[in-house]
Amino acid sequence: MKQSHNNIRPLFISLSVLLFLSLTGCWSSHEIEEQSLGIGLAFDKAKPSSIEKKLNEQGGGYSKKDRITATYQFITPQVASSTTKQSGPEQKSYLNVSETGDSFHQMVREISLRSEQPVTAHHLKVVVIGEDLAKSYKLEQLLNQNFRESEVRPSCLVLISKGRASKTLETKKDGEIPAFRLAGIVENAYRTTRILPPMSHIKVESKIKSGSSFLIQKVLSADGQVKFAGAAVIDGRTHKMTGFLNEEELEGVTWITGKGKGGVVKSFDKETGQLIVYEIESMKSSIVPRVKGDNISFDVNIESVGRLSENWVTSGNTFKNEFLKKAEKSSEKEVKRLVGNVLEKMQKEYQVDVAGFGNQLRIVHPKVWKKVKKDWDQTFSETPINYDVKLTINDYGASDGSKK
Repeated sequence: MKQSHNNIRPLFISLSVLLFLSLTGCWSSHEIEEQSLGIGLAFDKAKPSSIEKKLNEQGGGYSKKDRITATYQFITPQVASSTTKQSGPEQKSYLNVSETGDSFHQMVREISLRSEQPVTAHHLKVVVIGEDLAKSYKLEQLLNQNFRESEVRPSCLVLISKGRASKTLETKKDGEIPAFRLAGIVENAYRTTRILPPMSHIKVESKIKSGSSFLIQKVLSADGQVKFAGAAVIDGRTHKMTGFLNEEELEGVTWITGKGKGGVVKSFDKETGQLIVYEIESMKSSIVPRVKGDNISFDVNIESVGRLSENWVTSGNTFKNEFLKKAEKSSEKEVKRLVGNVLEKMQKEYQVDVAGFGNQLRIVHPKVWKKVKKDWDQTFSETPINYDVKLTINDYGASDGSKK
């Protein structure tokens, strides 16, 4: 027994030493307060910044072609904490740095020659691509380095800007961080049908690989402010941006897909011409493929339940079922208009399916899909689509404290 204890003792000591060493930390680690956290990234057609020009004039350039300008938005714990303690128009809680070149990886490494703090992309929230660039290069070319970089989270949001993407990473509001602002606007989807479900890096990569056409949220910028306004149409054949849908056309897509979480429908009473506003409480849609021989068609059935949230009609009793039915029909007519307009845009102007019709055909009729998937966008542009809209008002509020 004594001999057994003697054998165990050296093993116990060895294990203790190993455990102690494992608790000492990483010798090569960087403390978080010593790092620049990349939180936003904008890609534009090449336009070297004034700082870049001055550095290059002093011999700071390297062998490259000026094709793309990448603007990196950084935040450091020191900057974030100091912003709340200081005031003044020049105080910002972020730093934007631009680098122009032809290799995304090389550009981000060039930043290391301009800052003592290592750059990390673990906290990257959003990548904004300028429209000029999105029309000129395939999305997989622009995002290839991000797809390969293990630091960039698959959930990182992708947007496309009208005008320079770098402008969306600017603000004049003290304490506001533009990258966080962009990521936060997406959370307002429960308030409006004009915000797409977020297109993350992993979703964009999946769409590219599938060869499907799809939409990416469009963002505008002006005087340090931004607005989500419509969507960029990405052609599944070229993987480039082919055009834009405006705000109302994006609403139409939301009704077709049934993926809206909230929003309003504004219409006008047929008899009085006065305003009626229907607020969405729930929405659902079904896209039903019909196949007869070589002929393909679709039925879109849209349903919603909501409330009468605003009513400018003052004549008669607006609480009667007769008026509520009129309000439902008025709102249904407006939804039909939105759906019809965007179908016209998709089928006739862009000739792309960005609403998932092909996916439903693939699910319900896989054999038919195999025959048509190669040239689906062209086939889709010639396919009859019927749609029906049914809205139900189940809540109409109160007026003068009473309901009649």
